[in-house]
Amino acid sequence: MPAFQSQIRPALAATLLIFSLPAAAQWTGKGEAGLAFADGNTDSRTANARIESTYKADVWEHRFNIGGLYVRSEGDTTARRWDIGGQSRFDFQPNTFWYGGARYEEDRFSGFDYQALLTTGIGRRFIDNDRTRLSAQVGVGYKQLETLTTPRETDKSITGVASMDFTHQITDTTSIFDRFGGEFGEDNNFMRNEAGVVVKMTDRLALSLAYTVRHNTEPPAGFKKTDTLTTANLVYEVR
Repeated sequence: MPAFQSQIRPALAATLLIFSLPAAAQWTGKGEAGLAFADGNTDSRTANARIESTYKADVWEHRFNIGGLYVRSEGDTTARRWDIGGQSRFDFQPNTFWYGGARYEEDRFSGFDYQALLTTGIGRRFIDNDRTRLSAQVGVGYKQLETLTTPRETDKSITGVASMDFTHQITDTTSIFDRFGGEFGEDNNFMRNEAGVVVKMTDRLALSLAYTVRHNTEPPAGFKKTDTLTTANLVYEVR
């Protein structure tokens, strides 16, 4: 991974710079986590967590997220994934923006030791009001990954990227969301979609139910193309 590490360091440095910005800026964020335990006929342990933070100042917006998943069933670990990402946006028109971002993921149960991506492109907020938000992005990226095959294979490629983010407030306490992201390369296309509902219990605390589908069109030999995950998490918001 030395080559990749030298490429990702600038992106990580930019993330650290974001968090050193003045405290007087407009920060928002949320953390969510869920745990599940089963004993008896089935012995399983499941945990997932995610932290998201957004910083806004004039025409700039910076986003950061980190998350993880761990599943252990009948004494064997069956899922273990963590990811980190960040994105900066610059509004060059009222509802249109340029963006640059980075993503890094380790998930040995997908057949890839790691997948990493640096991206840039343009996006637009098609709907942006108190009840409904819909935005989309398209761009291009440089992707590097390493498989868990024997021997291991490292791939570097130019990748097309696209994403969509939708939220809608149904009532004062209930909202729905759908988030799609795609990375389209010569040898493999990776797509992820998460849809769910959030119900507020207090001004800061909510319950989130979500269903996530992850799909690789050409995973390494011996690994499935599609993974699904259903979560029920407590969410704490900071505004």
